[in-house]
Amino acid sequence: MRIAIVHKDRCHSRKCGQECIAYCPRVRTGDETIQIGENGRAEISEELCVGCGICVKKCPFEALDIIQLPEELDAPIHRYGPNSFVLYGLPQPVAGKVTGVLGPNGIGKSTAVKILSGQVKPNLGIFEREVTWDEILKFYSGTELLSYLQQVAKKTIRASIKPQYIDFIPKVFKGTVGELLRSNDERKMLDYYAKELTLDTILDKDLATLSGGELQRVALTVALSKEADFYFLDEVTPFLDIYQRMIAAKLIRELADKHPVILVEHDIAILDMVAETVHIAYGKPAAFGIITRPKGVRIGVNQYLEGFVAEENVRIRDYPVVFETRGHESDVEREILMQIPEMTKSFPGFTLKVAGGEVRRGEVLGIVGANGIGKSTFAKLLAGVETPDGGKKFDTVTVSYKPQYVTAATSDTVEFLLRQATKRFDSSYYQHEILEPLGLMPLLQSEAKNLSGGELQRVAIALCLSRDADLYILDEPSAHLDVEQRLVTTKVIKRAAEDKGAGIMVIDHDMYTIDMISERLLVFDGNPGANGLATGPFEMKDGMNKFLGLLGITFRRDKTGRPRINKPDSYLDREQKAAGEYYYYNIDAAALAAAAKEDGEGE
Repeated sequence: MRIAIVHKDRCHSRKCGQECIAYCPRVRTGDETIQIGENGRAEISEELCVGCGICVKKCPFEALDIIQLPEELDAPIHRYGPNSFVLYGLPQPVAGKVTGVLGPNGIGKSTAVKILSGQVKPNLGIFEREVTWDEILKFYSGTELLSYLQQVAKKTIRASIKPQYIDFIPKVFKGTVGELLRSNDERKMLDYYAKELTLDTILDKDLATLSGGELQRVALTVALSKEADFYFLDEVTPFLDIYQRMIAAKLIRELADKHPVILVEHDIAILDMVAETVHIAYGKPAAFGIITRPKGVRIGVNQYLEGFVAEENVRIRDYPVVFETRGHESDVEREILMQIPEMTKSFPGFTLKVAGGEVRRGEVLGIVGANGIGKSTFAKLLAGVETPDGGKKFDTVTVSYKPQYVTAATSDTVEFLLRQATKRFDSSYYQHEILEPLGLMPLLQSEAKNLSGGELQRVAIALCLSRDADLYILDEPSAHLDVEQRLVTTKVIKRAAEDKGAGIMVIDHDMYTIDMISERLLVFDGNPGANGLATGPFEMKDGMNKFLGLLGITFRRDKTGRPRINKPDSYLDREQKAAGEYYYYNIDAAALAAAAKEDGEGE
């Protein structure tokens, strides 16, 4: 089975020499295997294509993919048209359970939910004519999805959807937080959700004035408040701190006791905590996606991180994701780059105090703390965006800063923006260490204003690292990135710190990202929204124990070295708190077995 994909947003036939046609062997023999269509983009005949892949290599914009699929795949569930994305498999909503979906962006998760919610009628890969529901139900005859899809066919399914990108909410609904929540309070749970997610203090605020974290909590509350047969939650954790993520996980579990929930989430620690089963989604983003049958959450997450799906006998990644179980101390004697001065910054109702410290050359310094406690203010003080009390700006070193919220209204291309930021754009180093790992090569001719949230985040990271500076500060670089993109991004940032001999600060709430990227930690304590205190930097073990101790949350490591959240008041949670070890903790096999049994996973 072979499919040909033309990425329409990358195909620019007027800017190239139409190499795909010029070099195609079948075109040279007289066949019309590749043509330029009326829309000015390439069209490939899958019947005539021999799969040589020459056009893929010759296309200057990486707009083509010729993919050989496993022969044992069933017919596709849905395809958008000739040379377009194709999806195989669907996740299974299960009453009384949270079903997780774990996979990269652009792999068909949104398409799957549109089918399950009745927004899109699956076409079984047939787009020359309309496929009837009788054909679709016959295809699913004998499967667990049959009864569910019968309800979809009758249009009796009502779905509540929390979208991935929440930026458009203030554009669609004009008004206050309270007005939006009250208009969607079908389950009469507004008072409870507002209290749990600390929204009661912002009910009178206009939606357009909300921060990303506030908007995320509002979007989750709207989705949970609706009366529906099926709930689909797409990325609930971006811009939420670890404590807010735990609260969100608790509310989702409560909802799942009565209604089926499908959760797409890239924070594996939270997905691991909240889901009972997980579907792995793999394939090639924007080309094809395959959704596996459900697996136990621990087994599914470990297989995804390993990069090998055992039941399907498929390797989905060339490398495993490995978590180091040793301490994060560096073997290199690092030179001090700068001293963080003691600073204070006061706003009406809020005061930040910075105790001082030092940043070393070549290290990545993680910054952790609750939302509203001054982390972004601290970054702005170092970047010179804000001036500390006393009036003297921090100007000891040059700083390159990536803000927490990334937007782009410009029609400039990605290549134009990056060339403005660096003179090294054409160098081999820049191509191999920045553009290729961050997956920016296919986006170079795209206009910044047309990028998705994940694409825009990767461009912003590249722009920050492209500038010449002594200190690089990246505020929440993991937001809207999938698991594999987060892994690659951590490697890019760590290599940049070493290669540039610079200091890099990373503010993030994803514990996996912080675990993989940080050499030391700066910890923020205080009362969110009122006062904050920055202390450290600490060595990783001491810093994580301090931070998680403030939140009352414990992590353990399983046999793979993967950090996992302990359930509150569970055996390991109580044991680790008693020992004062909240993150790095050596647990014997018997204790791990007891924890797994308590989590309902068996041994």
